[in-house]
Amino acid sequence: MKHIKKFIVPVLFVLVTFISFAQESTPPSPPSNPYGGPAPPPPAPGLPIDSSLIILMVIAVIYGIYKIVKFNKAKTS
Repeated sequence: MKHIKKFIVPVLFVLVTFISFAQESTPPSPPSNPYGGPAPPPPAPGLPIDSSLIILMVIAVIYGIYKIVKFNKAKTS
């Protein structure tokens, strides 16, 4: 049973990844102005994370160190 799990899990991971990239997305239709005239401009395509990237990296490193210390304490106890 172990050998089947070792084979099935990577295959499923690859297939799910392939299927998620294979789906076609259609762009949304432009909004119309009910009063006539040109349509309003579309909203911004997203928020940048570049200004907070250093803070996110520091938090990730601190959390990683915390988990390593916690694992080592549980292992030695």
